[in-house]
Amino acid sequence: MRKLLMVALLLAPGLMLAGEKKLMHCFVFTAVESASEADWQAFFKATDELPGKIPGLSRVWYGKLRMPLAIFGTDAATRKKLAAGEKDVMGPVTRLMRQWGVCMEMNDEATLKAYADHPAHKAWEQVYFKVRQPGTTTFDILGQ
Repeated sequence: MRKLLMVALLLAPGLMLAGEKKLMHCFVFTAVESASEADWQAFFKATDELPGKIPGLSRVWYGKLRMPLAIFGTDAATRKKLAAGEKDVMGPVTRLMRQWGVCMEMNDEATLKAYADHPAHKAWEQVYFKVRQPGTTTFDILGQ
């Protein structure tokens, strides 16, 4: 009976978090090869501090992707043909490799909107811009 109670106590926190109706704001980026160790440490520290500075932002995760993510792009004319539903479209293709990622757990979409203009986010961006090449691939997950 004691073992069953112990297992229940260990599992309860995970079960309470399952299916939370929060928003996960995630993005992947390409690192600046010349970024120094001090730049990276400043980025880690600034990212760790965001939950205490922006209301509704509860947790952050960051790190190297287990496998780099290839992002493919093409020119405007080719994109236009694809968007129109054309098949067998030919055109130039570029590949950009993303090696790092960040996810931020937020209470809701209102938090995401407030985060974008928050002074702490603006200050964090100045540190972030030192370790990433311009551009990110961003997506948001809405908890069900």
